[in-house]
Amino acid sequence: MKTLILCILITYPSWLGMMAVHESGHALAGWITGGHIQRRVVPLWGFSRTDVSPNPKPVIEVWAGPIWGSIAPLLVWTIVRKPGKLWRFFAGFCLIANGSYLAAAWTLHAGDAWELVQFGVARWLLTTVGIAGVAGGLFIWHRLEDRR
Repeated sequence: MKTLILCILITYPSWLGMMAVHESGHALAGWITGGHIQRRVVPLWGFSRTDVSPNPKPVIEVWAGPIWGSIAPLLVWTIVRKPGKLWRFFAGFCLIANGSYLAAAWTLHAGDAWELVQFGVARWLLTTVGIAGVAGGLFIWHRLEDRR
Protein backbone atom coordinates (compact mmCIF):
# COMPACT_ATOMS: atom_id res chain seq x y z
CA MET A 1 0.00 0.00 0.00
CA LYS A 2 2.84 2.36 0.87
CA THR A 3 4.44 1.69 -2.53
CA LEU A 4 1.15 2.42 -4.33
CA ILE A 5 0.81 5.81 -2.60
CA LEU A 6 4.42 6.67 -3.42
CA CYS A 7 3.87 5.74 -7.07
CA ILE A 8 0.80 7.97 -7.32
CA LEU A 9 2.67 10.93 -5.79
CA ILE A 10 5.66 10.67 -8.12
CA THR A 11 3.81 10.11 -11.40
CA TYR A 12 3.64 13.79 -12.46
CA PRO A 13 7.29 14.57 -11.57
CA SER A 14 8.22 11.35 -13.39
CA TRP A 15 6.36 12.57 -16.49
CA LEU A 16 8.31 15.84 -16.45
CA GLY A 17 11.59 14.02 -15.83
CA MET A 18 10.87 11.52 -18.59
CA MET A 19 10.22 14.33 -21.07
CA ALA A 20 13.44 16.10 -20.05
CA VAL A 21 15.53 12.94 -20.50
CA HIS A 22 13.75 12.08 -23.78
CA GLU A 23 14.42 15.55 -25.20
CA SER A 24 18.03 15.45 -24.02
CA GLY A 25 18.41 12.38 -26.25
CA HIS A 26 17.18 14.37 -29.25
CA ALA A 27 19.43 17.31 -28.37
CA LEU A 28 22.50 15.15 -27.78
CA ALA A 29 22.05 13.22 -31.03
CA GLY A 30 21.32 16.39 -32.95
CA TRP A 31 24.48 18.01 -31.65
CA ILE A 32 26.66 14.89 -32.17
CA THR A 33 25.50 14.52 -35.79
CA GLY A 34 26.30 18.15 -36.59
CA GLY A 35 22.85 19.67 -36.19
CA HIS A 36 21.95 22.85 -34.36
CA ILE A 37 19.44 22.83 -31.53
CA GLN A 38 17.01 25.63 -32.26
CA ARG A 39 14.57 25.03 -29.42
CA ARG A 40 13.98 22.57 -26.59
CA VAL A 41 10.67 22.78 -24.74
CA VAL A 42 9.59 20.75 -21.70
CA PRO A 43 6.27 22.29 -20.64
CA LEU A 44 4.59 21.78 -17.28
CA TRP A 45 1.53 20.55 -19.16
CA GLY A 46 1.47 18.92 -22.58
CA PHE A 47 4.19 17.37 -24.68
CA SER A 48 7.83 18.27 -25.06
CA ARG A 49 9.75 18.90 -28.25
CA THR A 50 13.21 19.59 -29.60
CA ASP A 51 13.75 21.40 -32.88
CA VAL A 52 17.01 20.71 -34.72
CA SER A 53 17.87 22.70 -37.84
CA PRO A 54 19.78 21.96 -39.88
CA ASN A 55 19.42 18.30 -39.03
CA PRO A 56 21.94 16.26 -41.04
CA LYS A 57 20.89 12.89 -39.56
CA PRO A 58 17.20 13.18 -38.67
CA VAL A 59 16.59 9.44 -38.29
CA ILE A 60 19.35 9.18 -35.67
CA GLU A 61 18.13 12.31 -33.91
CA VAL A 62 14.51 11.13 -33.79
CA TRP A 63 15.38 7.60 -32.60
CA ALA A 64 17.64 9.06 -29.90
CA GLY A 65 14.75 10.60 -27.94
CA PRO A 66 12.94 7.40 -26.99
CA ILE A 67 16.08 5.26 -26.91
CA TRP A 68 18.10 7.59 -24.65
CA GLY A 69 14.90 8.38 -22.74
CA SER A 70 14.65 4.68 -21.89
CA ILE A 71 18.29 3.72 -21.39
CA ALA A 72 19.58 6.71 -19.38
CA PRO A 73 17.16 6.26 -16.43
CA LEU A 74 17.81 2.51 -16.49
CA LEU A 75 21.56 3.14 -16.26
CA VAL A 76 21.11 5.64 -13.42
CA TRP A 77 18.95 3.18 -11.47
CA THR A 78 21.45 0.38 -12.07
CA ILE A 79 24.38 2.50 -10.89
CA VAL A 80 22.76 4.42 -8.02
CA ARG A 81 20.55 1.74 -6.42
CA LYS A 82 19.74 4.09 -3.51
CA PRO A 83 17.03 5.17 -2.99
CA GLY A 84 16.17 2.06 -4.96
CA LYS A 85 12.40 2.34 -5.24
CA LEU A 86 12.39 5.91 -6.49
CA TRP A 87 14.93 5.31 -9.27
CA ARG A 88 13.42 1.90 -10.01
CA PHE A 89 9.98 3.47 -10.44
CA PHE A 90 11.39 6.23 -12.67
CA ALA A 91 13.33 3.76 -14.84
CA GLY A 92 10.20 1.62 -15.28
CA PHE A 93 8.09 4.71 -15.97
CA CYS A 94 10.46 5.90 -18.69
CA LEU A 95 10.55 2.48 -20.35
CA ILE A 96 6.75 2.27 -20.32
CA ALA A 97 6.22 5.85 -21.55
CA ASN A 98 8.80 5.70 -24.35
CA GLY A 99 7.81 2.15 -25.27
CA SER A 100 4.14 3.05 -25.49
CA TYR A 101 5.04 6.06 -27.58
CA LEU A 102 6.95 3.96 -30.09
CA ALA A 103 4.49 1.06 -30.12
CA ALA A 104 1.34 3.07 -30.75
CA ALA A 105 2.00 6.74 -31.50
CA TRP A 106 2.66 6.15 -35.20
CA THR A 107 -1.09 5.50 -35.51
CA LEU A 108 -1.72 9.13 -34.47
CA HIS A 109 0.25 10.55 -37.41
CA ALA A 110 2.17 12.81 -35.02
CA GLY A 111 5.33 12.85 -32.96
CA ASP A 112 8.57 10.91 -33.17
CA ALA A 113 7.03 7.57 -34.13
CA TRP A 114 5.19 9.10 -37.07
CA GLU A 115 8.34 10.96 -38.15
CA LEU A 116 10.24 7.66 -38.12
CA VAL A 117 7.54 6.08 -40.31
CA GLN A 118 7.92 9.01 -42.71
CA PHE A 119 11.68 8.34 -42.81
CA GLY A 120 11.00 4.73 -43.82
CA VAL A 121 11.27 2.93 -40.48
CA ALA A 122 8.97 -0.07 -40.50
CA ARG A 123 5.90 0.09 -38.27
CA TRP A 124 6.58 -3.47 -37.08
CA LEU A 125 10.00 -2.36 -35.82
CA LEU A 126 8.55 0.57 -33.89
CA THR A 127 5.88 -1.67 -32.41
CA THR A 128 8.36 -4.41 -31.48
CA VAL A 129 10.83 -2.03 -29.84
CA GLY A 130 7.94 -0.30 -28.08
CA ILE A 131 6.45 -3.51 -26.72
CA ALA A 132 9.89 -4.59 -25.46
CA GLY A 133 10.21 -1.26 -23.63
CA VAL A 134 6.76 -1.55 -22.05
CA ALA A 135 7.44 -5.15 -21.01
CA GLY A 136 10.77 -4.16 -19.46
CA GLY A 137 9.17 -1.29 -17.57
CA LEU A 138 6.35 -3.49 -16.26
CA PHE A 139 8.90 -6.09 -15.15
CA ILE A 140 10.82 -3.43 -13.23
CA TRP A 141 7.60 -2.19 -11.63
CA HIS A 142 6.52 -5.71 -10.77
CA ARG A 143 9.71 -6.05 -8.76
CA LEU A 144 9.18 -2.79 -6.80
CA GLU A 145 8.30 -4.66 -3.61
CA ASP A 146 11.58 -6.60 -3.67
CA ARG A 147 13.89 -5.66 -0.84
CA ARG A 148 16.88 -5.85 -3.20
